[in-house]
Amino acid sequence: MNIGLDMMGGDFSPLEAVKGLHLYLAETRTPATLWLVGDEAQINPLLEEHSIPAEAVKVVHAPQVIGMDEHPTKALKEKQQSSIAIGFHLLATGKMDAFISAGNTGAMLVGALYGLKPIEGIQRPTISTIIPKENGGTGVLLDVGLNADCKPENLNQFAVLGSLYARHILGIDQPRVGLLNIGEEEGKGNILAQAAYPLLKENDQINFIGNIEGRDLLLDKADVMVCEGFTGNVILKLAESLFDITRRHQTKSEYFDRFDFEFYGGTPLLGVTKPVIIGHGISRGKSFYNMVKLAQKMIETDLLGKMKESFHA
Repeated sequence: MNIGLDMMGGDFSPLEAVKGLHLYLAETRTPATLWLVGDEAQINPLLEEHSIPAEAVKVVHAPQVIGMDEHPTKALKEKQQSSIAIGFHLLATGKMDAFISAGNTGAMLVGALYGLKPIEGIQRPTISTIIPKENGGTGVLLDVGLNADCKPENLNQFAVLGSLYARHILGIDQPRVGLLNIGEEEGKGNILAQAAYPLLKENDQINFIGNIEGRDLLLDKADVMVCEGFTGNVILKLAESLFDITRRHQTKSEYFDRFDFEFYGGTPLLGVTKPVIIGHGISRGKSFYNMVKLAQKMIETDLLGKMKESFHA
């Protein structure tokens, strides 16, 4: 198993990426081989400083970096020796089984869509986020920003992708799918929600429970919550602000501590042919550790293979 990591992506890389690798290697019984893509002049001294075994990693030199403020498509075209561009080349050619970056999100999305392409049958890949439930469980919300405008068929496919993720990564046997809406009754909502409802209701690949409202998101009403990316991104940013407020006010809460993005690491891009995980730009060691663990679990469970089978069927 070979997992690639963009060592130059993120505000605190490569130092925090190396810290995450150290934690991963120390706490994982059968670690993957880690392909570290970036400037070897910066990476190698840090690997030595943190006692990273040479046999556990492969350093791939990438002299260029795509900045956070660069135009994704233009940067990938002009910086083909960047850590993101080289990472996707290695992933697409089978050298790596998964690729992780906390760098330019747009460049990661463009690289995945054009370098890997969607799974056959999937109209649009999606990104999701974990929703901590009040009862201690977790759910998944998608889409959270990749697809601001959607068709009903897109939401139907998101429900299948989210259900597979919930089942094989979160360990939920029969994940309940809810359509985020402004009312519980069938027929409620805008044109998109009204048209998506019958598609979800007739989909025998999911356990559709009907509409859910915003007040249900943090409760144990549904495990997979589906919406278009505009609404999903608003919810995601609201959740991030709730966590920030509890920190500023020094509010002690085990529940709200679970809103810390580092607890989950990053978000997978669901619907492309290889595991791609996108981290927050301010990721630190714990985030990188959790992203590598997520990538390993996606490979071990053959999540992408199960998604291909589902849409082939």
